[in-house]
Amino acid sequence: MAPSADDLVRLVRDSLDDSKAEDVSTVNLEGRAAFADALVIATARSTVHVGAVADRLIRDVKAAGLPAPRVEGLPTCDWVLVDLGDVVVHLFRPEIRGFYNLEKLWGADRPAERKRG
Repeated sequence: MAPSADDLVRLVRDSLDDSKAEDVSTVNLEGRAAFADALVIATARSTVHVGAVADRLIRDVKAAGLPAPRVEGLPTCDWVLVDLGDVVVHLFRPEIRGFYNLEKLWGADRPAERKRG
């Protein structure tokens, strides 16, 4: 049986925490998008850190017995997308994340913006 979106989000967030990813947020897409139930968005400090966080996540997914995810963006590591099916993970360098601002696009504020607002 495939894991639920909530189980996948927990797996992803635990992996990102272990990799020292920053400003991790989850956007619930249930009923709003056909491609996934949730987005997990995180920042890494540099291209090297983005690559390391993505590699760790891929290893953790495989270690959990799940199929290898589809991955885009590893050659440049400015923005890496890891597609787990029901959950899509976006890993950004800070300036790239700020430029695309996916949370605003999907109607969810970033945690730092909620604290200020």
